[in-house]
Amino acid sequence: MGKRDITNPEDVSILSSGVRIEGKLISDGNVRIDGQIIGDVTVQGNLTLGETSKLKGNIKATNISISGTVEGTITAGEKLIIESKSRLTGDIISKILVIEEGAKFEGNSNMSSNPSQSMAQGK
Repeated sequence: MGKRDITNPEDVSILSSGVRIEGKLISDGNVRIDGQIIGDVTVQGNLTLGETSKLKGNIKATNISISGTVEGTITAGEKLIIESKSRLTGDIISKILVIEEGAKFEGNSNMSSNPSQSMAQGK
């Protein structure tokens, strides 16, 4: 078998519920978090926060799905889904925003066709 040189877009890095990270998390691929993070998270792909996830920090990713608890600013390049069991305290910048019935959201939202530009302008 040969060595893989290219990351498969279907590959997902998983941080299980027993993991706690203090500091920045940066990934070029897709990430699923079920543990706790205190610090900023930047993902070039998709980010999924499971029901047991707790994140205190700013988040940037292409597509984000939240089922856990988040405290911080979220910037989704494309789509943000706040699922029914999630709790979010902070501001949102996203092209597409979906908030399911039962989700708790406290903050401001800005639906922009260019989330990166809105973030740079402080909107």
